[in-house]
Amino acid sequence: MRSLILAGFLFVALPLAPSFAQEGVSIDIAPPVLPVVEQPPCPAEGYIWTPGYWAYGVEGYYWVLGVWVPPPQVGLLWTPPWWGFNNNVYVFHEGSWGPTVGFYGGINYGHGYFGHGYWGGRWEGNVFRYNTAVTRVNTDVVHDTIVDESVRNKEVNTSRVSFNGPDGVKAEPNAEEKAAEEHRKTPPTSEQLAQQETASKDPNLHASVNHGQPNYDAITPFKNREEPWKGEQGRGTAAEAGKTANKPGDVSEPRPQEAGKAEEQKNKPAAENQGNRGNVEGKQDKARSAKAAGQGSPARARKTGGSRPRATKQKQGKKKSAKPKPSPSPAS
Repeated sequence: MRSLILAGFLFVALPLAPSFAQEGVSIDIAPPVLPVVEQPPCPAEGYIWTPGYWAYGVEGYYWVLGVWVPPPQVGLLWTPPWWGFNNNVYVFHEGSWGPTVGFYGGINYGHGYFGHGYWGGRWEGNVFRYNTAVTRVNTDVVHDTIVDESVRNKEVNTSRVSFNGPDGVKAEPNAEEKAAEEHRKTPPTSEQLAQQETASKDPNLHASVNHGQPNYDAITPFKNREEPWKGEQGRGTAAEAGKTANKPGDVSEPRPQEAGKAEEQKNKPAAENQGNRGNVEGKQDKARSAKAAGQGSPARARKTGGSRPRATKQKQGKKKSAKPKPSPSPAS
């Protein structure tokens, strides 16, 4: 289940229904495995890749496409959301922005998110440099790049299982990820929430319809729809992060082209990217502390049959109203 080679990973991610968190939900089946999706190239400097994930709504699980988005503040990195299984319940942990990358269940989402940290690039001052060894960029507009292939030699989880726990990924937070929990977290941006809302309304993204394999040919591209991120939370961020216009981010749609050629400006190894601490620490006290609309306690899912959950089933889970309990600790 583990390998020393990372080449060729085109995975994406997993979570819940609109607003990156759900209250009072019980689910009796694990999320589907991660589908194989090719990453679109980064459309503008300063944008950060946020991987896709399985969310849960009234129609069951649905897939939220990965998307390039401007961060809410220069120097911030994205910690993806993830599902965990502990004490007979599935627990959804929402994603967040921060100066370092926190624990995301050891899930291998690919494109820099290989289970721990982020290897797709790093902040250097106010400039984000993209590691083209593991992430795609449009080199016509993105010029701040590096090539660091050291991550390809690291031992990582190669499973497409989308949750942490029994029958899933077995990983625990390392010291840096534990330290990240102490930092102030910034909730998902309005663009990310809009991406999730859009996915929840597209039947082609529902696992009950696509059986865990989204039909991308039938999906209306998010970039061609309304652009709700041009509001207060989205305005001006790209100009700060990459001195570009705040364009809509490209979504994870399959593309036949191979990854773009790296424009090698610097070839120094990037440590497991925990961000630009010095550039952000002083700004975190001023960071937006309001949580996204509808954000609440983690969703809890109850296993109804068998001794352990199975990640391969695609049946819709049962949903009932209940007062959420405190989120359990990540599974070992």
